[in-house]
Amino acid sequence: MKNVFIIGSKGIPANYGGFETFVDNLVTRRINKNIKYHIACMTFDKEVKHYDYNGANCQEISIPNIGGAKAILYDLKSLKWALKTIKKNKLSNGIIYILACRVGPFLHQYITRFHRYGFKVWVNPDGHEWKRAKWSKPVRKYWKFSERLMVKNADFLICDSKTIEKYIAKEYRKYKPETTFIAYGADITASGLLKNDDKVRNWYENFNITLDEYFLIVGRFVPENNFETMIREFMSSNVRNDLVIVTNIEKNKFYEELRQKTRFDTDPRIKFVGTVYDQQLLKFIREHALAYIHGHSVGGTNPSLLEALASTKINLLYNIGFNREVAQNSSFYWDKAKGSLSKTITRTTSLAKNDKKRYDQLSENQVMKYYSWEKIVGDYEMIITGENI
Repeated sequence: MKNVFIIGSKGIPANYGGFETFVDNLVTRRINKNIKYHIACMTFDKEVKHYDYNGANCQEISIPNIGGAKAILYDLKSLKWALKTIKKNKLSNGIIYILACRVGPFLHQYITRFHRYGFKVWVNPDGHEWKRAKWSKPVRKYWKFSERLMVKNADFLICDSKTIEKYIAKEYRKYKPETTFIAYGADITASGLLKNDDKVRNWYENFNITLDEYFLIVGRFVPENNFETMIREFMSSNVRNDLVIVTNIEKNKFYEELRQKTRFDTDPRIKFVGTVYDQQLLKFIREHALAYIHGHSVGGTNPSLLEALASTKINLLYNIGFNREVAQNSSFYWDKAKGSLSKTITRTTSLAKNDKKRYDQLSENQVMKYYSWEKIVGDYEMIITGENI
C-alpha cells in the first residue's frame, strides 16, 4: 500500500477552488486500490472531525482565522499531523505531496524527519504567487524566498504547466531540481440542466441576459487577471452583446477603484452577476455564452480556462505562455495594446457558423486529448506507484 499525504488544499469534498477540485478528483476517480490518500482539511472550528471520503482518510486541521498567514500555519500544522500519523501507524515508503510553496523556510527540518520513515516529499509549485498584486512587497519577497527553498529541498516537483516547469528548471538550475509535468484536469461532460429548468430561467431572467448572445468572464476579481483591460476594451467595442462577469466583488477595494477608472457602471452591457457555486448551472452558463474572455496572467494551467475550452464555443485568451500552452490553435489571442481585444470581440460576433463550430471542436478536442480528469488521475497514479519515474 502506497500512503500519500496531501497538504495544502482546503479540503474535500470540494465546493470550489483549483487544488480542492484536483484532490477531490484524485480521490473519487482513483483506480489503483494500492494507493491510500490522507487529506488535510482546513477548519476554523476548535472541534475537529476525522472522516472517510471515497476511501480517503480526511483529517480536519483547526487554525485561527488570522488573514494571509493562516495558509502558512495550516500547512505547518498539516505537516505535523502527517508526521504524527506516520509514527502512530508505523507507515513507511510513502509520499508527502505539498500543494504550493508556502512553507519553504520550514521545509528542511520536516524533510529529514519524513526521510527517516521512507517518505519522499513532493511539491506542486503552482503559479507565480510572488507576482500577485494583492500582496505587499514584503509578502511577495517571502513568497519568492519560500519558493526557492521549496524547490531546493523537495525530492521531486510536479508542475501543472510546462511553462512553470521550464521556469523552475531555469530559475533554480543550481539546485538541479527533479521535475515532471502533469496537467490540471477538466470535467468534459455537458451540463445536466436544460433551458426550461427553473434555476436556469430564473438566473437568466434575473440578470436580463439572452442565451447564446453574451460574452463571459469567470475568475477571481484581482488585477493580475486583467479585468481593467478586458472591461475597457469591451466598452470601446460597438457590439450590442452583454459582458457577463461571474466573480465575487463583495468588500473588494479593486472593484471600486476600477469603477472610478473606467466608469463601467455607466455601460448597461457590463453585468457583474456575483458568484455561481452551482457547478451544473455554471457549466450551462459557459455552454451558452457567445464567447469566453480569459485574462489570467499569473499561474500555471488555470481551471477556468480548461472549463471554458471544454464548454464554451469561442475563447478569447490573453496572449501569454501559460494560456497558449493549454489552448494552442483552438482560440483567439489578444494583448494589452489598445484595440487588440476590442477588435477580437468584434470579429467574434461576425464569425460564420462553420467557423464557430470548428473552433468549438478544436477546443473540446484539446481538453479531451490532454486535460481530461481520467488522463490526469491516470498519470498521477502511475507516478505515485513508480511506473513512470
